[in-house]
Amino acid sequence: MTAFRHNQTCHFGLDEAPLAPGEVAIVGAGPGDPGLLTLRALSLLQQADCLVFDRLVSAEILAMARPEARRYYVGKASRCHALTQDETNALLVRLAGEGQRVLRLKGGDPYIFGRGGEEAEYLIEHGIGFRVVPGITSASGCSSYAGFPLTHRDYAQSVTFVTGHCKGDRDLALDWAALAVPHHTTVFYMGLANAELIRRELQAHGMPAETPVALVERGTTPEQRHVLATLGDLVEVIEREAFRPPTLIVVGEVVSLAETLAPAMTRLARTPEDAIDSLERGVGRVAL
Repeated sequence: MTAFRHNQTCHFGLDEAPLAPGEVAIVGAGPGDPGLLTLRALSLLQQADCLVFDRLVSAEILAMARPEARRYYVGKASRCHALTQDETNALLVRLAGEGQRVLRLKGGDPYIFGRGGEEAEYLIEHGIGFRVVPGITSASGCSSYAGFPLTHRDYAQSVTFVTGHCKGDRDLALDWAALAVPHHTTVFYMGLANAELIRRELQAHGMPAETPVALVERGTTPEQRHVLATLGDLVEVIEREAFRPPTLIVVGEVVSLAETLAPAMTRLARTPEDAIDSLERGVGRVAL
């Protein structure tokens, strides 16, 4: 049996080579709370010469980078892009070609609705070396902070992550019958604009109107708010409560556990005042 002493010093070599000049690291920043950043992501964040970051990457996470690192905002919202995806791809290649150590920082996980795969393909086409660091995806982070699991032996034996909108103006064509089964959780990313379609199709394929639904806006951040609803009143709740992106829509019986688990949890998310205070005191800078 191995014994571990509490006063043992830990050295985080992380078993990886330093970020090289001309290399791109595609890194997941997690769902918002800087405490959910991985050690590997933090290590690369503190090595990078330049950051190419998305809309959902918090100021506290950016504050952990080297002060001299150049910052390029490439955030995307519905029909409002700082740069198109093609322009972002070209920027990554240009910066790497200049010999910069590039950190492509994405909210959540870069390979779960983060376009990380598209960017990796583009880098390969242009002979650019890259590595990928996974992050805690929004579905996991938001559900945990809202007080319910995504799976549970009594309520949900499977879970599906679904994009709530499609590339361009194509219709949201999903296997609705597969999503409407009992004892299953479906997480819709970016689904607010298609909430009426989601409600209608799930009910049309047999899901009861009283099925629990959770709406989680800006999950894991100090501005998080979440509301429990039902599938039948989903659209009305979104309109009444004026939900705005980024909001996850989580559908399934397991959501009902929030009524039991959430009140018993100690507070995870800080208040907005806590976050402002930490930035002013420079708490964001961490050394490994």
